[in-house]
Amino acid sequence: MTPVIFLDYLGVALFAATGALAASRKQLDIIGFLFLAAVTGIGGGTARDLILGVPVFWVAQHTYIVVCAVTACLVYFLAHLIESRYRLLLWLDAVALAAFSVFGAYKGLAVTGSAVVAVIMGIFTGTLGGILRDVLAGEPSVLLRQEIYVAAALAGAGTFVAISLAGGLPGLAAAGGFAVTLAVRSGALHFGWTLPSYKSRPGRAPDGPARR
Repeated sequence: MTPVIFLDYLGVALFAATGALAASRKQLDIIGFLFLAAVTGIGGGTARDLILGVPVFWVAQHTYIVVCAVTACLVYFLAHLIESRYRLLLWLDAVALAAFSVFGAYKGLAVTGSAVVAVIMGIFTGTLGGILRDVLAGEPSVLLRQEIYVAAALAGAGTFVAISLAGGLPGLAAAGGFAVTLAVRSGALHFGWTLPSYKSRPGRAPDGPARR
């Protein structure tokens, strides 16, 4: 198993765990756990493969579904032991974001050869599963939180692509992209890093009567 493929499995497992943790916060049954875990674990990768026009990864390799199911069952039986499930959800999401941003960029680059497409695929793969999880579970969306999220995926995917195009080894590129994404997202969670937000400005005075 190459480092990049390992990151793909890691991302699926961790995102599935965050989906199951969201189900535990909503006190759902085991089917709810399985559903949210699967949607979160494979959602981003499914969208990526459909956009790229390649076989959807979990259809071609059923192991990914097994990973989601096993993770959901483990969380179902162990979630009550966790004191702060939402905080754990955010940190697991950060690691999964780092893993998926790299793998999405890797697959986008492998399929198209385009650096731009690769970075966009990294962002889609890294963020879409968490967004779907929050929408379905009725949680505050990670996308709408003030802390940096999408920008972390952008930074990591961009780092992976840059190292790859510079001739770096795949393992080095994967490690670099993973580290950058995780560092940026961790800083956002721990220190509250944000990007400058839009500030509304007072509207201009109504126009007077037209002059001829």
